Amino acid sequence: MDRKLLLVGLMSFLLIGAVAAGVFLFSRPASFRGTTYAEPYPVAAEIELTRANGNSFRLSEMRGQIVMLFFGYTSCPDVCPITMAELNQALEKLGGEADQVQVLFVTVDPQRDTPERVQEYVDHFNPGFIGLSGSEPELAKTWNDYGVFREVVEGRSAAGYLVDHTARVTIIDQQGNLRVSFPFDTPVEDIVHDLKLLLE
Repeated sequence: MDRKLLLVGLMSFLLIGAVAAGVFLFSRPASFRGTTYAEPYPVAAEIELTRANGNSFRLSEMRGQIVMLFFGYTSCPDVCPITMAELNQALEKLGGEADQVQVLFVTVDPQRDTPERVQEYVDHFNPGFIGLSGSEPELAKTWNDYGVFREVVEGRSAAGYLVDHTARVTIIDQQGNLRVSFPFDTPVEDIVHDLKLLLE
């Protein structure tokens, strides 16, 4: 009898332990797949640049929406068009929640990229994307604020000079805080996963 009670007690203990482990594992918040910023989350620096219609754009006006920010240029042969196509795919996978996410494309090539040209470029990927440009001093402040490296490289393309630049997508949350970033060629599924976490 004692042996039977011991066995029942042991089984009960193991069952309680398994349930507790399951609760612990499944109650933990899901983690981001991109590179996250440490808490307290840093506030995204203000961006004040020019839109295609000539109006001034301010990042702070995007509060309440998630912003996916990318720095590139319209003559970019590979990284920029691939990234823009992937960001559009991410929005498509979000379905009805995509209207809560705004993509911003900021040029690193003000000599060629007027606000009109930048907007025309991003329209090819998604007419909801916003393309921004400005004077070099205005853009330089934004590049510096976001730690963007850019360097003009002469004579490497039939289309003219190339611009080497940082190729990361930065996600800014609905409160205007820097939350997560992705290097070039991150799987679209990882971007969608992190956007959904922020949309919860």
